[in-house]
Formats: sequence, C-alpha cells, structure tokens
Amino acid sequence: MRFLTQVRATPNLLTLTRLFILPFLVIEILDANYPGAFALFVLAGVTDALDGLMARWLHQKTKLGQYLDPIADKLLLSTLFMVFTHTGLIPRYVTVLVFSRDLGILLISTLLFATNTLRDFRPSYLGKLNTLVQILGVVSVLLNQLWSAAWLNMLTGGLLKVIAVLAPVSAAEYAWIVLRRINSDPASA
Repeated sequence: MRFLTQVRATPNLLTLTRLFILPFLVIEILDANYPGAFALFVLAGVTDALDGLMARWLHQKTKLGQYLDPIADKLLLSTLFMVFTHTGLIPRYVTVLVFSRDLGILLISTLLFATNTLRDFRPSYLGKLNTLVQILGVVSVLLNQLWSAAWLNMLTGGLLKVIAVLAPVSAAEYAWIVLRRINSDPASA
C-alpha cells in the first residue's frame, strides 16, 4: 500500500489527530487550564480507542499504523509526564524512571530492528499494565487539579509510586524477553 494511501486511512488520521491535540494539551496544562486539559486528554483517549476499532472494522490495518500508533501513545504519555514534572505535579524521579524505560526500550528495539536480529516487539502483559497505570496516573493528576479531595490526592500519590516501581520492572522484563528470544531458535524470532 502506498504511503499516502496509508496516511489517509481512517485509523491513521485518528492517530494523527491525537498527535495534533498534544501541543494544545501542553499549552492548557502550562496555562493551568485543567478543565480544557482534561477535555483534550479525553479526546486523545477517544481517538486512541477508535483508531484500533476502525482499523479492524474497516480492514485498514497498515504498516504505518503499526508504528505510528504506539509512537503517538508514548509521545503523549512521555510529554505529559515531562510537563507535569515541569509544573510540579509529578516528582522528577517518576518521570526519570518512565523516560529511562521508554528510551531504553526504544534504543534496544531500534538496534534489533536495524540489525535484523528481531522484528517482533509485541508488548508484554506487564508492559501493558505499566501503560494502563501511567494513563490512570495522568487522569488522576488531572482530576486532582479539578477537584480537591484527600482520597484523590492519596490515589494520585499511590499511582505515582506504582508507576515508579512498574517502569523499571517492566523494562527488566522486556530485556529478559528479548534476550530469551534472541537466544532461542532464530526461526521463532
């Protein structure tokens, strides 16, 4: 399928919409307009849910979408962690652990892909759990700015601590899976 045809596929347009929303979401957070930021984050979440559904329903799964969707997801979450750290809403150590994990996985997968060592980088269950908890953490941070409640503040703190543990643990699991697959039968990699 030609590149422009892939770009025009509905799921990829939804993913590109998510990327288009990101700078405006950052602006809303930096301007402390948390209702606007929350609305944009929900809109980004809706586009994320719809792009996968549309790819299946419309039979528009593309190579571009396989790469673009996870990049958009990571860019959204990583940018929000950075902005929240900049504004003092998330401790630096959490963002450093999240970024270190994502950067390590990106570098390893790029190297393995470029050297034709391994081309299948499906996320593990722990990696999916890590992403889910990060999303819940971002939602909790945003909600904590909209409503002042002790339970919400405690929930946010707890989620951030879980993220700080899950990020390095899921990175270690990813490294273990990659090493195991490289050392196994080359036909299975």
